[in-house]
Amino acid sequence: MSERGWRWPVRPRTVLPSGQVLTLRALERGDRTAWEELRRRNRAWLAPWEASAPGEPAPPTTFTRLRRGLDRAARDALALPFVIDVDGTLVGQMQLFDVLWGSRASGWAGYWLDEGSTGRGYATWALATLVDHALLSAGLHRVDVGIRPENAASLAVVARLGLPEEGVRRGLMHVAGGWRDHRCFAVLSEDLGPGGFAPGGLVAQLRRHGVGGP
Repeated sequence: MSERGWRWPVRPRTVLPSGQVLTLRALERGDRTAWEELRRRNRAWLAPWEASAPGEPAPPTTFTRLRRGLDRAARDALALPFVIDVDGTLVGQMQLFDVLWGSRASGWAGYWLDEGSTGRGYATWALATLVDHALLSAGLHRVDVGIRPENAASLAVVARLGLPEEGVRRGLMHVAGGWRDHRCFAVLSEDLGPGGFAPGGLVAQLRRHGVGGP
């Protein structure tokens, strides 16, 4: 595995069973108003699940600095910081972070979704689209997904995708002010090939199983 398949910017997309087009794309300069409103509206909804850092709270980051930092990380093949766009409307973020190359060729997937956009299958299809891109196009071998045991909605997402579970990692990540245990799931590139549990990719698997929205 190598970085030869890595491209940025890229726009993986899939047509949902509803006919809507879900696109994973970079955060763009013109997204500022919509992005800031989305974050403001969902502050309380997201607070229990937001990654944090021990010690003093980090100073607020401006939209411009955030966008440039995400773009730089993506161009350096360290992250895939996508927003989730459904028919031109921002509904959240789906990203691959902590990307490692060499003998690891792996990354961690994480996401958040607008509270008003839940229950429509967006997170399931967006995660499937991200994993397919990472393993079938971008050159990675493994994608990990860590979910807190009490996060029933996200556990339902990985269940619909059939992701293999590998156990609980204690204190894996600092979230909402404390070190939290996470149930860990992973997909390998072999899983999406002949003989794997999702040959052709997770999006194709969802279509075969007739997974839709709510």
